[in-house]
Amino acid sequence: MECQPNVAIVKRWFEEVWNQRRAETIFELTTRESICYADEGPLIGPEEFQQRQHTPFLAAFPDLKVTLEAVVGEGENVVARWIAEGTHSGDGLGFRPTNAPVLFRGMTWIRIVNGKLAEGWQSSNIPEVIRALAKGSA
Repeated sequence: MECQPNVAIVKRWFEEVWNQRRAETIFELTTRESICYADEGPLIGPEEFQQRQHTPFLAAFPDLKVTLEAVVGEGENVVARWIAEGTHSGDGLGFRPTNAPVLFRGMTWIRIVNGKLAEGWQSSNIPEVIRALAKGSA
């Protein structure tokens, strides 16, 4: 299977979902069975992803910008290495904003089936950064 369409889907995911804040893209590119193994545990389906990750994260970091550093695809698998920067200037993490600049680095491995994100595995420093922010807000 040619991987270029799958690479384009992953690039679209990061650009539209995170940089353009288009929640509707979550619903376009996933199914009810899609699963994301995120740093905070598995998220199943577009509603859970939106409610537990997308909405709170963008509320906490309203100026978040994600840059893809590298994207590699083979068959139905696409791996993206990314960096995200923003300012913790909003609510969404369960503690008051610190107005601290943040930098997250991570990699996400995504399996695409029939043009949809079927499974994703994320590894990042997001938990460390959030722990530091929480400590600084206390």
